Amino acid sequence: MCNGSSNILSNRVAVITGASSGIGESTARALASRGAKVALLARRTEKLEQHVQAIKAAGGKAIALTADVTDPAAVNAAAKQIAKELGAVDIVVNNAGVMYPNPIEDIRTDQWNQQIDLNIKGLMNVIGAFMPALIAAGTKGGPADLINISSICGENLFANFAVYCATKAYVLHLSKNLRTELGPKNIRVASIDPGIVGTELIGHVDHQGVKDFLEGSKSAIDWLRPEDIAETIAFTVCLPKHVNIQQVTIMPTRQPM
Repeated sequence: MCNGSSNILSNRVAVITGASSGIGESTARALASRGAKVALLARRTEKLEQHVQAIKAAGGKAIALTADVTDPAAVNAAAKQIAKELGAVDIVVNNAGVMYPNPIEDIRTDQWNQQIDLNIKGLMNVIGAFMPALIAAGTKGGPADLINISSICGENLFANFAVYCATKAYVLHLSKNLRTELGPKNIRVASIDPGIVGTELIGHVDHQGVKDFLEGSKSAIDWLRPEDIAETIAFTVCLPKHVNIQQVTIMPTRQPM
């Protein structure tokens, strides 16, 4: 129904945040391979341009937009540019995020603020910028999709991850509430909640104990890959418009929680 060679998304326009690497990059490729016109949004221009060229070389249509989602003016400007160059957005993948696990007693207020600013405020900036387009798509009969990337940390408890877990709990609970508000407007809202994924997010960790735990888990757990999450997102948005997979928890088979 939604394999990588189909053009099932050929009439749709998607914006993916945090698209310079990892889940965002893989999602852009996955949606483009199914015919969607994709806008890759992140801070690293060179990386974005490389990914856009790769998508175009494979026959897809893509543009790169350099923007920091914590800056609402930059996100709003990006939304206008996407509409001008690709058309009306009807898929939003809210993927940009950061993870800094540390004991709360270390009082790393710099990291607390970075996680809150990006994982919560940045997410809300994106929703605000693209909500008019999603509502317009829904009003025309849809489909329209808002995909928020949360984490199993949004529901489970992990020592040293308190602030990160709290930000992802926000994303998860926000998504549940938005479904009640936006469903009647023909907008599907989904929360994608992965376990351990091998992305640059892991490389941001600077607490030695957590780094040792993650490094040790590689020998016991076959981590998820960004492509695994991207394929799940693609499947979700390819479904008939009356079907909303509201929440997907994706775990490595050997990861207990």
